[in-house]
Order: sequence, then structure tokens, then C-alpha cells
Amino acid sequence: MDVGLILILLAMGAGGGFAAGLLGIGGGMVLVPFITMIFTSHGFPPEHIVHMAIATSLATILFTSISSVRAHHKHGAVNWRIVAMLAPGIVVGAWVGPWIAKQMNTTVLSVFFGVFVAASATQMLIGKKPAGSRELPGTAGMFAAGGVIGVIAGLVGAGGGFLSVPFMTWCNVRIHNAVATSAALGFPIALAGTLSNIWFGMGTPGLPEYSLGFIYLPALAGIAAASVVMAPVGARAAHRMPVDRLRRVFAVVLYCLAAYMLWKAFN
Repeated sequence: MDVGLILILLAMGAGGGFAAGLLGIGGGMVLVPFITMIFTSHGFPPEHIVHMAIATSLATILFTSISSVRAHHKHGAVNWRIVAMLAPGIVVGAWVGPWIAKQMNTTVLSVFFGVFVAASATQMLIGKKPAGSRELPGTAGMFAAGGVIGVIAGLVGAGGGFLSVPFMTWCNVRIHNAVATSAALGFPIALAGTLSNIWFGMGTPGLPEYSLGFIYLPALAGIAAASVVMAPVGARAAHRMPVDRLRRVFAVVLYCLAAYMLWKAFN
């Protein structure tokens, strides 16, 4: 790879890692459109570009989540009971998500990603407050919620924070605890999704050299290296800065990225 591409990957990793630590989102929704642009510019097979971008993004969260959650744990913000209740459903869902993605062509997957990211941005902007009496559901409800989070996270290559943070805050979990707990949930999502993308991608014809299933290893290495450094910085910032204001800015960024993916789908 040329030096320019390495610098771009490092910059992407730094931005995604900071976002992961700050908002507990895993960075995937930010990374996928940019990885798609890079793969397109380097002439990767069009029918595999979005699948590979999503798989590579999801794999980076294996490293980002560990770095991010350590920083949040030092603040005592991770609710490990919620992690334990959501994780089983998340693992099942995150394995199924990439299998569903494999059945979709690039256009359909791009549209799904763009629409879902735009919907997530809208939810961030609205920020509707939950009823004061609302609580987390029981074991079955948490398993089902985890399954939904895992499937969609596996489909869009993200850490699931775009669903798990709103879900937890809707159930009256404090926003800083929701962000920290979402960061911890990123690891089981990424692990199951990464193994699934390797398994279902193995033997797929036309994948470029240095691919492991749908994961492009050079991009994974460059992005992960920078994201691990920046995730703790974002986590520390989350405990010092007005998160609501930052979420509004982040929502605008998501709208721009969603627009790109929709443009990509129809061009």
C-alpha cells in the first residue's frame, strides 16, 4: 500500500476510535462510507465493496471496544449486569446479521445502510425523553433486544451503540452509563460478526488479495492501530463534555454519510 493510503486509514481509525469512546457507537457508521470510498477508488470488485467495508469496519471494533471499555470502566460507568443480560442475544444476532447481508446485493445493502443511518441520526436529534417509570425488561426481553441489536449491527458493520444507547436511555439508564455499557457490548457484537464474516466470506470468488473472508486485512490493521489509541481519548471526553450537544453534531455527520451511501447505491 502507498503512504497516502496508510495515512488515510490511520486518520479514519483515529476518528472512528474517538467516536466509539465518546458515544459508545463502535465507530462503524462513520467508517463504512469512508472504507467504501477507498475500496471504490482502488478498483475493488463492485459487487463486494459494501460487504467488505461492513465486515472490515466490524472487525476493527474488536480492538476499539477493548480500548474504550477500559477507559469507561476506570470511571465505574459500565453496568456489567446489563452487559450480561444483553450479550447472549447479541452474539446470536451478530452471527446471523452477516449471513443476511451476504444474501443482499451491493445496491440493496447500500440502501439499507443509508436509510438506517439516517433514521439513527433522526433519533439522535429528537432525543425524546422516556417515561419516568420505564425500566429494563426481564431476561427474555433483554435477549430479544440483544438479538435485534446484534442482527442490525452485523448488517451495517457497527458496534450497536446506535441502538443499545437509545434503548438503555429509554429505559432510564443514565446516558453516561449507557454509553459506557454500549462500549462493552461492542466486543461480543464484533467477535460474533467478525467470525461470521470470515465464515460466510471464505471461498467467495473475486475477493482481492489479503482478504480473510469479507475482511480486508491491510485496512483492518491500519484503522485498528489508530482507533485503539483514540478510543480512550473519546471515552475521557465523554465524561467531561456536554454529550447532548455532541450528539446533535454527530447526527448531522451521519446524515451526510447516509446521503453518500444512498448516492452510491443508485450510481
